[in-house]
Amino acid sequence: MASRTYSATVVSPERMTPAYEVPDMTLSHRAKVCSLYRRALKLSLDWCNDRAAWRGQAMYIRTVFDANLAVNDRRTQRVLIEEAERILDEYKHPEPYRAPTAPGGSKWERNLEAPILDPPPKMDL
Repeated sequence: MASRTYSATVVSPERMTPAYEVPDMTLSHRAKVCSLYRRALKLSLDWCNDRAAWRGQAMYIRTVFDANLAVNDRRTQRVLIEEAERILDEYKHPEPYRAPTAPGGSKWERNLEAPILDPPPKMDL
């Protein structure tokens, strides 16, 4: 087995940020916004049959999210997220699109392989 050498970037202790100084909401807020954006795109795709028409809606959703990109106040961010969640719940599709082979899709569990069973025990009559 060949040994591998890894090069590491040396960072001076003055430039390192201790864990207690990193804002606690930055990663979770970013994950929430990304999840919200993705859910908005999927919801708009549920209501639209044509991808070309959906692209315009996707671009509009992106402009709405980009308009609030510079908001740094946590209270305002929380209000914007709650408002977006409310809008997504309000416009939820009654029958969302599911891929045919996904669970709940029209081809889910079609043509399953027969289970391999043990032969029945021998009976003496």
